[in-house]
Amino acid sequence: MGRYSRKTASMAEEKFEKALSRLEGIVSKLEGGDLDLEVSLKLFEEGIHLSRFCSQKLDEAEKKIEILLKDREGVLKPHPFEPEEDIKGKTTE
Repeated sequence: MGRYSRKTASMAEEKFEKALSRLEGIVSKLEGGDLDLEVSLKLFEEGIHLSRFCSQKLDEAEKKIEILLKDREGVLKPHPFEPEEDIKGKTTE
């Protein structure tokens, strides 16, 4: 896996998943509208930090994928995305 071990990559993914899950929870709480202003602002601030963290991780993943898809001359070759099929033969979303 290059510089990163499988364990390190798994830990990074776990942190991303945990941050995304927390962000979803914050959004749900804020959408509920039952919070006072101070709590709402604290949750909003945390949500902004989590959103930036998740965005950064997605950007890093995109760059890694681009490196993997470059040809020998360093030119990025687009590859069609083919969604995986589930057991019943329908595409997953």
